[in-house]
Amino acid sequence: MNKGICIVTVAPVRAENSDRAEIVTEILFGESADILEVDKNWTRIKMHYDGYEGWMDTKQIKPVTDQELASRKVTVVTEDFSSVLMNDGKTLLSMGSEVEFPAVASRRSHDIRESIAMAAREFLNVPYLWGGKSFFAVDCSGFTQLVYKIHEVKLPRDASQQAEVGEALTFVEETRPGDLAFFENAEGKIIHVGIMLENQKIIHASGKVRIDTLDSTGIFNKEMNKHTHKLRVLRSVL
Repeated sequence: MNKGICIVTVAPVRAENSDRAEIVTEILFGESADILEVDKNWTRIKMHYDGYEGWMDTKQIKPVTDQELASRKVTVVTEDFSSVLMNDGKTLLSMGSEVEFPAVASRRSHDIRESIAMAAREFLNVPYLWGGKSFFAVDCSGFTQLVYKIHEVKLPRDASQQAEVGEALTFVEETRPGDLAFFENAEGKIIHVGIMLENQKIIHASGKVRIDTLDSTGIFNKEMNKHTHKLRVLRSVL
């Protein structure tokens, strides 16, 4: 099966081979995928990191051989942004991108929970984008997946999939920074996720990345003076 590597800062991956189709996720610079099908300007891929499938612009992915892919030694970009010099000039990369040369790869703290909380706070006010998975714009599960990725903890792409990882917690008071909280809609489907901080605070992507309070009912938004998300389950994945 043919393989490919994303060669732009961030590329939308769509449900169908059309610019009007829904963005289901994004692929970052240096991330790799199986090439399942090529239809002129569109290429259908299956991402190696989380198995997500969709269509992307053929010009934004570079075909590589199995041998080339196996020989790659990549570093995950852990800073908010990283400006790197490419053949055609400087390129601004998002946190979570994969590069084949030495890059700053440091945690914010030696304690992984504290480091995750610190990294998550760096996303404050980053705008929400359905399917977004970069420091430019994120959705709720893209946000959690990306923050965990730079800490070498692999999470699935969707909130409902992430809710199956780790150990369930019983009470909000049990949570520690870095734990995940999941929320359901009226039909009982998990549709939202956020990262716990200290003192029952939660950081999550809803309109933008923001910090709210979590109680046994769910997320309480002080600005709106109401609960906005119904709590379903709490999980520790560390």
